[in-house]
Amino acid sequence: MPRLNQVTVLMTVFNTKYSYVKRAIDSVLNQDFQEYELIILDDGSSGNNRDALMHYVEKHEDKITYIRHSNRGQSESINRGVLNSTGQFITILDSDDEYKPNHISSCLREVKHYDLICSTTETIVDTVDDYYVPDKNDLTKLIHLDDTILFGTLFGRKEVFSSISFRSGFAADAAFYEKAESQFRVNKVDLRTYVYHRNIPNSICATIKKANLIKQ
Repeated sequence: MPRLNQVTVLMTVFNTKYSYVKRAIDSVLNQDFQEYELIILDDGSSGNNRDALMHYVEKHEDKITYIRHSNRGQSESINRGVLNSTGQFITILDSDDEYKPNHISSCLREVKHYDLICSTTETIVDTVDDYYVPDKNDLTKLIHLDDTILFGTLFGRKEVFSSISFRSGFAADAAFYEKAESQFRVNKVDLRTYVYHRNIPNSICATIKKANLIKQ
């Protein structure tokens, strides 16, 4: 009889440094709430990095499902993960971030009266500037991370993720949340149990931010 999971964690990987991916996986394995499945969606990674990941996944096959496809981007990968999920609730973890040990249990507590929540993060930065990212409504302007919606902090009932697909492109997470607002009960909470590593130089936000600073 298949194991029932209350929560599905979706994580996309595309040539992410193995040490980051392992850190992310370990943060899920070490949760104080264990009724979950972790689905890793390999978005067309290549080379030895993939070999190391596969070797580690094989050690935890009771908790981890590995799905690989050709490169199609984070949004499409997550959409596929939703289709393969078994949990009553779905959440996301970026492969270069991590959860605090009480992240899932804290989200379950906060989501009781809602269909979808997002939350603030504990953000790891090199400089104060890293707390600011491009405004989705005007990429030449910057806003504080606490005023944004982040993929990894989304946590909600499966019906929300099954009803709304993630679009491709910048701010897909915010677009998803805004669409959910018109159909479901949503709320943003102050948890800071999701550890967001903003000191990753090649992240999408960092790349867009740098490009706009150069233009100015």
